[in-house]
Amino acid sequence: MAGKTRSEMITETRRKLISAARKTFAEKGFAGASMDDLTGSVGLTRGALYHHFGDKTGLLQAVVDEIDGELAARAQAQGMREKNDWDALMAEGIAYIEMALEDEVQRIVLLDGPSVLGDPSKWPSQNSCLKATMEKIETLIADGIVKSVDPEAASRLLNGAALNAALWVAASDEPQAVLPKALDAFRALASGMLTQH
Repeated sequence: MAGKTRSEMITETRRKLISAARKTFAEKGFAGASMDDLTGSVGLTRGALYHHFGDKTGLLQAVVDEIDGELAARAQAQGMREKNDWDALMAEGIAYIEMALEDEVQRIVLLDGPSVLGDPSKWPSQNSCLKATMEKIETLIADGIVKSVDPEAASRLLNGAALNAALWVAASDEPQAVLPKALDAFRALASGMLTQH
């Protein structure tokens, strides 16, 4: 059996580091995770972490990107179950807010992510989400379902509302109690874009 190619070894090393970091960041948080925690459990060195991600912050960025991509895919899958484009858009936003109840999402993406990586609206994963929302808003405007507003502005405000609702849920001492309030307000704000309520 032939050995692994360099490309396969790089991919495997990155995968191991991201997997270990995901588990460690979820359990201990970014600040509580040591370099040994991030590398030792998968038999790698600090040098491997530095080589592939630059530092612990770079590794957190990779983990956040991975989780955020999974969240977007799950939200889109929820939206695809709906009967029309508006309901699909709302289902995606609601699904994203509801995912703020998940421990890994709370700790890594919504609490540690912004405190370490800065403004989530500037993350690459959020920009791809914005693009998808904008395409849906443009279609809804063309179909006369959403008022004729600037699609980018509407998309930024809608995504920002979902993100901030999720941040509120994650940071709350009582996330289960905050969630229905956040969802009601999100629906009310979003419905203001409709041509007919």
